[in-house]
This record gives sequence, structure tokens and C-alpha cells, in this order.
Amino acid sequence: MGVLIILVGYLLGSISFSIVVAKRIRNIDIRDYGSGNAGATNTLRVLGKGPAILVLLLDAAKGAAAVWIAHIFGAGNWVVVLAGVASIIGHNWPVFFKFHGGKGVATTIGMLLALAPIPALLSVIVTVVIIALTRYVSLGSLVFVTLMPIMMYIWNNPAPYIIGTLLITILGYVRHYENIMRLLQGKERKIGK
Repeated sequence: MGVLIILVGYLLGSISFSIVVAKRIRNIDIRDYGSGNAGATNTLRVLGKGPAILVLLLDAAKGAAAVWIAHIFGAGNWVVVLAGVASIIGHNWPVFFKFHGGKGVATTIGMLLALAPIPALLSVIVTVVIIALTRYVSLGSLVFVTLMPIMMYIWNNPAPYIIGTLLITILGYVRHYENIMRLLQGKERKIGK
């Protein structure tokens, strides 16, 4: 049963809402425009605020849904966490879209808000402040995934939650490798540019 729940998490994550929304609104593949990323930030750059907010909320919802489904079926902590992680992996490498997806930040936020609301909310607040001050979404995303295991530990969450967020941190850094290089070189695009 646990494997099935994790698989459902992956399949939920594989629904790339930026691709679906861009196809409906402008009949384009969002991955052919802007940064080439299938996520909310690129949706903002290519389609504007309204579609970007919709994509952000839907991507977050699928991460939360993976956790809620695991809870509904009475799964243990490991399965709950792995279902959430699987939704992020699905977003990053979606089976429905030739394994070319986004970076998983919105899905991660939704998943973690469902898993541990207070640590996730505090991390989101810090992230929003970082983005507002620097206008670098990638930097805010990296701050978010770095803070989460620390917040999980501070709030005395179960070991699977802490280990799961460490996995998410690694995933976040892997997916943002190019952004990290551009940040270090001073070449990263700020939001609104």
C-alpha cells in the first residue's frame, strides 16, 4: 500500500500545471519560452501575474494533496514524507511531459505546509522577505529549502520529517545549480526583468 501511495504522489506531481495553463491560454509549450522552466516563475515571465498565481497555487496543491492522501490512508511517517517527496520528483521529472519539468519549489511549499504547517509557514515568510529585498526568486527558493530541515529540527518533528526535508534540500540545490552559478557570477535575472 505504501508503494502505491508514493506512486500516486509521483503521478500527482507529474501534472505540470504551467504546461497545461500555457497550452490553454496561448497554445504554447512554456518550456520553449523564457527560462525554459515549467514553473510559476517562468509562467510569470511569459504569461503574467494571473496565470503565474494560478500555477503557483495548483503546484502547491498537488504537493499538499500527496501528503493528505497518505494521511487519509493512515500511512506512517516515512510513507507520508516519501509521498510528498515523490510529488516534487514528479514535478521536476514528470512522466506525462517527457520528464522535463520545473524546479519543484511551489510543490515543495505545498507539501511542507501540509506536513508541518508552522515550520513551513515561518520558512515561507523568511523566503518572501528575501525575495522582496533581493528580487531573486532562486535565492529565496534556496533559503527556503535550507531553512526547512532546521525548522523541522527546532520544532521537534519526527526523524522522517527531518530526513525528508534534507532530501528536499539536496533536490533543491541540484535543480538550482545553474541559478547558483549565475548568482555567484552576478548574472542571475531578478524578478520583473
